[in-house]
Amino acid sequence: MKVVILSQFYAPEPLPKPHHLAEGLHERGHEVTVLTGFPNYPSGRLYPGYRLRPWSMEVVRGVRTVRLALYPDHSASPVRRICNYASFAAAASTIGPAVCGSPDAMYVFHPPSTVGVAACLISWLRRVPFVYEVADLWPEAVVASGMLKSPLAAAFVERVEQSVYARAGAVAAVTPGIAEHLRRDGVARDKLHVITDWADERVYRPVPPEPALSERLGMAGRFNVVFGGQVGLVQRLDTVVEAAAMLRAHPAIQFVIAGDGIDRARLERASADRNLTNLRFLGQLPAEGMPRLYALADVLLVHLSAQPIFHLSVPAKTYAYMACEKPVLMAADGAAADLIRASGAGLACAPEDPGALAETVLEFFRMSPESRAGLGRRGREMFVRHYSRAVGVARCEALLSAIAARKPSA
Repeated sequence: MKVVILSQFYAPEPLPKPHHLAEGLHERGHEVTVLTGFPNYPSGRLYPGYRLRPWSMEVVRGVRTVRLALYPDHSASPVRRICNYASFAAAASTIGPAVCGSPDAMYVFHPPSTVGVAACLISWLRRVPFVYEVADLWPEAVVASGMLKSPLAAAFVERVEQSVYARAGAVAAVTPGIAEHLRRDGVARDKLHVITDWADERVYRPVPPEPALSERLGMAGRFNVVFGGQVGLVQRLDTVVEAAAMLRAHPAIQFVIAGDGIDRARLERASADRNLTNLRFLGQLPAEGMPRLYALADVLLVHLSAQPIFHLSVPAKTYAYMACEKPVLMAADGAAADLIRASGAGLACAPEDPGALAETVLEFFRMSPESRAGLGRRGREMFVRHYSRAVGVARCEALLSAIAARKPSA
């Protein structure tokens, strides 16, 4: 097949699923073109080695990657964020059809909603069916994050989403809960599919701990509860700051946050203001180095907003944690907590509840190392069966093949 992947975010940005899919399809013999933006996430600053231009093309690991102009931003400003999303959609809508060739099928990664508008236009001009993958429900998730406050704007985004769902050849939800929500909102049952997020088993795997790295990162001799990933508004990591304050009486325990995002600076100031010596910020680390960090962790932490819309989500980092064979502390409700309980990979507690988080950390701390290791093994077993890159790419390939068979003849 000739496949186009449309995603505003792509490697080297730390959202791996689009490039996993592109490279996986290429490895399976398909001709793949990626339409994406110039990398600037999560800092909002253009990555070194790139400069803005209308478009550029590079071949990365056999994948033709076309980068399109956008306004770089990932700030808390709704206006600037809209400019970021809208500028990429405009470039994808105008330049995308001219550079994507004549594909058999297209796979589109949402969010943001604006990418769906570009997908519809490319689909119409190139007569190509597309899969619309839904990782977050818009506008509900954006309203819950506080980035969208206008009811009129939310209603407009909802109408855009409904229009894209209607035009997609298939809609792929990343959790069963999101799929059910979409079905209740009117998306045809036979159009809905569940394709979960995954982690790359070639990167995320158990590795031996490195004492020198532990010393360098300030983790030696401590019971380390590690959070890895985006430090944004949806993660609500104020709860970690409060829990760290509650656990001052247990000096062996510390929280470690590895990642970047729009809330990192504020959280670092809050930690410094309270003189918390049991909370460390490491900044963003390369994905390839995360298994080495996770090997130093006693527990890996997921924290998510308590807003009901996020009960349908499973943060993608969960699968990387499970792949690394470490116990998971899931401070979230709904689908994510259900996954951890069903797999036996760790413990769950209520989100945005510092007391519950502190108590669950203590529960892990009081376990024997053998008990924690058993949780990690069970999580790894579930990951290998259901959430590896190989399993996920095969599911996407099958869905793309199915909609390509329905492509109208020229």
